[in-house]
Amino acid sequence: MLNTLSIRSYTRQRAGHAHNYHQLVLPLYGVIYIELDTVSTRVGPGECVVIRSGDTHYFTAKEESRFVVADMSELPENLCDMSSSVFSVSEPLRCYLSFIESQLEHQVNTHLEASMYHLFLKLLAEQNTLRHIDTRVLSAQTYIADHLSSRLSIDHLASIACLSQTQFKKVFKEHVGFSVMQYITHVRMEKAKALLAHTDYPIQLVAEKVGYTDVSSFSRRFTAHFGLTPREITH
Repeated sequence: MLNTLSIRSYTRQRAGHAHNYHQLVLPLYGVIYIELDTVSTRVGPGECVVIRSGDTHYFTAKEESRFVVADMSELPENLCDMSSSVFSVSEPLRCYLSFIESQLEHQVNTHLEASMYHLFLKLLAEQNTLRHIDTRVLSAQTYIADHLSSRLSIDHLASIACLSQTQFKKVFKEHVGFSVMQYITHVRMEKAKALLAHTDYPIQLVAEKVGYTDVSSFSRRFTAHFGLTPREITH
């Protein structure tokens, strides 16, 4: 069936084929190695590989790895002009994949599955497919997203990326376009704005959730970033 989502696993035995529809493979656990146009690509959690209709591809993965697979009659517009077959997915889409896994393994519900696919398309349309993020940088980005309330040091993030501090700062800026600290501030401010707009958390708690122990420092940073005070966002 086309325009559907499923949960799949593969084997270590190299296999290959082509199909007359587009397919997206998004790892949940483990990695998959895919050969497209004689180029072998490693795709892990937080990434998506686009296999176009008619493209012969070969693949291998450990049996315990799991993947969300989308079989599609058409690709979203932003995926049609990609220069690479692999792109990094946003945090909301990464989280949504976990929900897809839970629902599909819970029960068969065709109406809900159609709605899930529609939202999946909406999230795909929001993805930045201009660059494929280095997996070392991606591991640091994932850690940052999961630990915004903690102290985030260059030293610790570099160790997560298995790079020296100097290498990490250089590689991070090359792939993300911001320095590490600029990126952390950006993510913290966007998270804070969402919490202020969509929850009833007090400003003090929002500040703590994005790594600020002093609410005055948080308010100054927030106002400088958005041109609005935290209190103006909540009204």
